[in-house]
Amino acid sequence: MAYPRILAMIMAGGRGERLFPLTFERSKPAVPFGGRYRIVDFVLSNLINSQIFSIYLLVQYKSQSLIEHIRENWGLSAVMSNHFVTVVPPQMRYGPDWFQGTANAVFQNMNLIRQHRPELVIVFGADHIYRMDIRQMIDFHLRSNADVTVAAMPVPIGNASAFGIIDAEDGGRIRDFIEKPENPPPMPGDPERAYCSMGNYIFNTDALIRGLIQSERRKEYDFGKHVIPNLLKEGERLFAYDFSTNRIAGVGSFEEPGYWRDVGTIKSFWDAHQDMLGDRPLFEIDNELWPIRPSRNELPATKIMGGEITNSIIAEGAFINKSKIVNSVIRKGVVIEDGVEVRDSIIMDHVVLRKGCSLNKVIVDAYNVIEEDVHIGYDSSKPYWRAHLDPSGISVIASEKQTSRL
Repeated sequence: MAYPRILAMIMAGGRGERLFPLTFERSKPAVPFGGRYRIVDFVLSNLINSQIFSIYLLVQYKSQSLIEHIRENWGLSAVMSNHFVTVVPPQMRYGPDWFQGTANAVFQNMNLIRQHRPELVIVFGADHIYRMDIRQMIDFHLRSNADVTVAAMPVPIGNASAFGIIDAEDGGRIRDFIEKPENPPPMPGDPERAYCSMGNYIFNTDALIRGLIQSERRKEYDFGKHVIPNLLKEGERLFAYDFSTNRIAGVGSFEEPGYWRDVGTIKSFWDAHQDMLGDRPLFEIDNELWPIRPSRNELPATKIMGGEITNSIIAEGAFINKSKIVNSVIRKGVVIEDGVEVRDSIIMDHVVLRKGCSLNKVIVDAYNVIEEDVHIGYDSSKPYWRAHLDPSGISVIASEKQTSRL
């Protein structure tokens, strides 16, 4: 079956306030993740793996490091004009305002849709850790003769009141959108679970344009709160795509089916890193059949002079000298001196851990130098003076320099 022309518009402008201080100098999609990635790499990898190559990335807040990351790592074909990943800051075509919401961001760039004349427009967020074959969602959209398809994640019905919930019929046609309902409707055929919206959409282009124009007239600027419910009221054919049915080649039997995490808080960000560890991880980052494409670098291989390393991820260019590392992620270019202990922690690019320091349940942002013999973290007798203590008990040390490279 010949696929329709497809344009992807990725919402990558989020402030990520709940990820502070990791978002003090960068937007949420630009936050480093795992050994070699940034959060934005997951949605971009899913698109490229799904053979969707026309991609606009709509940015806004603190976007410089994200722009540099895309320029350095996501150049596509210079020969084929429809193969691109292009960053689009606010153009202010309709006045002096920045993007007022997700729908307004797309509305302000309606000229790009008209320029490319796609039959389908994919509108996805850039804030989540997951694998998804988007072609399977497109196939569902086409089979259903839908105007709009919304990616839906089944959640336990007891937890559903915390989400925007989709009330759908058998076959997926949407009856209603309900924001954080007290009595959530169950998903079809499963009284124990409900559909929550993942904030990822496929639109027929004409339906998208109608919805955007209508919402702009009403000064309503969000897809989930305004455009989708308004289109539903207007009688458009909206369907819920069950993300749990999405199948990815190479996923291990031990992995969590339909793994998807919104890493919007320090605790969820830390938890998602722990999910990658172990010999049977909930999310195996190393999947040759559906790769998440990492940042390029020219660093040498990691050098380990001695010590004890258990259940950890170590990226390129690290230098580790007679230290203990347990259940941790060490990113590129990190220097760990004699007698250091790192436990249940995330150490970001080019950090230096001086001799004898100890970190327990700590996130250290890039380019920091941690002094000799200090103890930071979960069982410390006193708080470290530069640490932000998250309510979850995780200590976070913000970066202080090299802003353009964050």
